[in-house]
Amino acid sequence: MIRTPSSNKLIIVMMLVLLLALLLANLFQGSVKIPMMTVLGVLGESLGMESTQEGMRPWMHSVLIDVRMPRILVGAMAGACLAICGTVMQGMFRNPLASPSILGVSSGASLGAVIALYFGLASISVWALPAFASLGACLTLFVVYRVASQRGHLAIGTLLLSGIAIGALNAAASSLILALSLNNWDVGRMIVYWTMGGLDGRTWDHVLLLTPVACTGILLLLFFAKNLDALLLGEIHAASVGIDVAKTRRQLLVISSLLVGVTISVCGGIGFIGLIVPHILRLILGPHHRYLLPASALGGAICLVSADLVLGIFVKDNSVPLGVVTAMLGAPFFLFLLIKQRWFIQL
Repeated sequence: MIRTPSSNKLIIVMMLVLLLALLLANLFQGSVKIPMMTVLGVLGESLGMESTQEGMRPWMHSVLIDVRMPRILVGAMAGACLAICGTVMQGMFRNPLASPSILGVSSGASLGAVIALYFGLASISVWALPAFASLGACLTLFVVYRVASQRGHLAIGTLLLSGIAIGALNAAASSLILALSLNNWDVGRMIVYWTMGGLDGRTWDHVLLLTPVACTGILLLLFFAKNLDALLLGEIHAASVGIDVAKTRRQLLVISSLLVGVTISVCGGIGFIGLIVPHILRLILGPHHRYLLPASALGGAICLVSADLVLGIFVKDNSVPLGVVTAMLGAPFFLFLLIKQRWFIQL
């Protein structure tokens, strides 16, 4: 496939159109069927237009605006955050295995959120859960980074292995807290369901919580496109063009950790988005982060919104969490890509 700036821009525009179409399709999907013209009429009302729909019932407006719309927006932003963070980590460490889940960031955020749920802090303040999740993600990444750093040099293999080890420790701590919480059925059930990941019950409060963090974090990461391109060629090359490698990595890791922490605090444990989406888009668009970063954000949103749409079509009672679906589909697909492309990962 010939990659040119114009073709890459066209692909990004097509992805944006596809995302908008999927967002609209999700509004039609649900346990209650609402006519297409009614959905369009409600959207028009929300945009300040006069509705010509007759017989529109109040509950239809409530279902679309208060139930489905927040769920869709949260899913799109969560997918965008996870995918762009995976792209940043893979580019920064020049390794296709680098992702929030592999480096332990996701498990650290989950541990922080589980602690907040166990001690009832989430019911005190809406900011408690994202604060603890972000703190857990940042602390985990700090420990992993310190273990892998030696005299100012970052060993990529050690980074990945330490991330796996710290991630396993975080998962064990979360399991311990879950075991302790089983005496309280409500708390235990909340932790179990939350760790599986999903978009059920998301409200405009979650949208207002995630939107400023997601928009700010994604915009900040877009400014690091040139730095990531330089890091792809190695630390020596990046330093030769005037990039402070250590400072750039710290900034990228902090931004990514905060994005992952807040996203996981809102949606729970949703995996493989940050690992697979960057792989696919890198094959299509090439390695240039000027196009790869915005495309990853759109691709992550498309992936999660599509998974939620398919889940809603085939599972009507919401008995299967979204995080389970992404894991079941993501793991074999990633293995398929490994076999097909013959990627030999050098640790």
